Amino acid sequence: MSTKLSIFLLGLILFSVSPFSGDCRTLSGKHEHYSSSLNMFNSQDTMRFSSASSSTSNDCGFSSKEHDPSKEHTRESVKPQSRIKQETKRTTHSVVDLQIQDLTRIKTLHARFNKSKKQKNEKVRKKITSDISLVGAPEVSPGKLIATLESGMTLGSGEYFMDVLVGTPPKHFSLILDTGSDLNWLQCLPCYDCFHQNGMFYDPKTSASFKNITCNDPRCSLISSPDPPVQCESDNQSCPYFYWYGDRSNTTGDFAVETFTVNLTTTEGGSSEYKVGNMMFGCGHWNRGLFSGASGLLGLGRGPLSFSSQLQSLYGHSFSYCLVDRNSNTNVSSKLIFGEDKDLLNHTNLNFTSFVNGKENSVETFYYIQIKSILVGGKALDIPEETWNISSDGDGGTIIDSGTTLSYFAEPAYEIIKNKFAEKMKENYPIFRDFPVLDPCFNVSGIEENNIHLPELGIAFVDGTVWNFPAENSFIWLSEDLVCLAILGTPKSTFSIIGNYQQQNFHILYDTKRSRLGFTPTKCADI
Repeated sequence: MSTKLSIFLLGLILFSVSPFSGDCRTLSGKHEHYSSSLNMFNSQDTMRFSSASSSTSNDCGFSSKEHDPSKEHTRESVKPQSRIKQETKRTTHSVVDLQIQDLTRIKTLHARFNKSKKQKNEKVRKKITSDISLVGAPEVSPGKLIATLESGMTLGSGEYFMDVLVGTPPKHFSLILDTGSDLNWLQCLPCYDCFHQNGMFYDPKTSASFKNITCNDPRCSLISSPDPPVQCESDNQSCPYFYWYGDRSNTTGDFAVETFTVNLTTTEGGSSEYKVGNMMFGCGHWNRGLFSGASGLLGLGRGPLSFSSQLQSLYGHSFSYCLVDRNSNTNVSSKLIFGEDKDLLNHTNLNFTSFVNGKENSVETFYYIQIKSILVGGKALDIPEETWNISSDGDGGTIIDSGTTLSYFAEPAYEIIKNKFAEKMKENYPIFRDFPVLDPCFNVSGIEENNIHLPELGIAFVDGTVWNFPAENSFIWLSEDLVCLAILGTPKSTFSIIGNYQQQNFHILYDTKRSRLGFTPTKCADI
């Protein structure tokens, strides 16, 4: 671990920073698995952060600890606090690593939000549709594409990865799935400043189907240009792009088109391999950030550049995924499905809530949903309803995101939620005060697993739908004796996020045609 990272982690521990994570797959669920799972997380090379904060609220999502019922005196633990502190010391850096990744992620999303607002004020972009084509199959009815997702847990990452075939001849590349982003991009040769990835870099010179988009092509206006902009001086000059995710995380290169090969399952049940030509993507020559050995990123956002938007002529206007329980055997995979899934649509427990549309300053990339109230143990909390609204400036609101691990609620909602969990649990389970990241944590030593009862979280939406989560989606077991709430806070001006940890063992449907989100409890390992 670098000196800078060590100092930063120490700062986080001393100041009790709220966590922002990666994939907590190995941190959750039945506590008998804790020892092997936590040791799989290793610290990553991190980006430089401008500051660490004290316990007062600020723009990194740190929350005040003043007048906090979760810190009140409790009865003496069955097992001494010092003993548990020693046993969980080895897990601290693992969880802090996850915290750093989520912190970066939220700064990324918020930075992209601010940049999007600025771009909207500068110019109105033209509506430009994708120009993809099916190579060798000009006419095909929408079908279904089923992809296997790989968890990044062995890389210390919270993201999910999809293997994609790119170019002619096609070559394999592992891309991070991201519903909070639109641009698809790969690290490309020549790579002038690139992060480490597993496998070879994409080389456009070896692909017969690669073609640069020129700077005077209408599609060039879909992408953010470098600052200051590069002047377009000739008809064959490439379209440069700069896609900034926040802090030092970014990708810069040439905007281009390429052939992506997909395995399409037709409505009749057959399976065929199709080459999708003219897929817009970024060929990145300068790339920085925490991308966990991936070759690049596959955007699933609502904008026209995303993988899902560009493939609508193939699979229609919907996609879904089902993330397996983080205690599942590593041989069990999560699934990503493009196209209509009849089994899902016919599920008796499938519920829908509408996406929030038409907000002038909201970001078109994100999937906003409108919360009405939060339930803990089945009872609605007294949280001002305006907490969940998108402001006239575009701040606030709630998004569902595959790239953020834990769930984050804006203040004052987070403090109210946290205190209600502490209130419900502290009489039976002593509060553990010395874990520097998650809060509150509870000492459950000496209690049989079947006798441990954790409150459940529910989210009620304005259209009347309620999303109830099992306790294992809201708590993380750090050891056999210590369980912590896996929900954190963000400032009032920041949006709330429902992360992928909260979504485990739910089949999540993104129906963009009807502008709605579907969800149903599912044993994802069986899909």
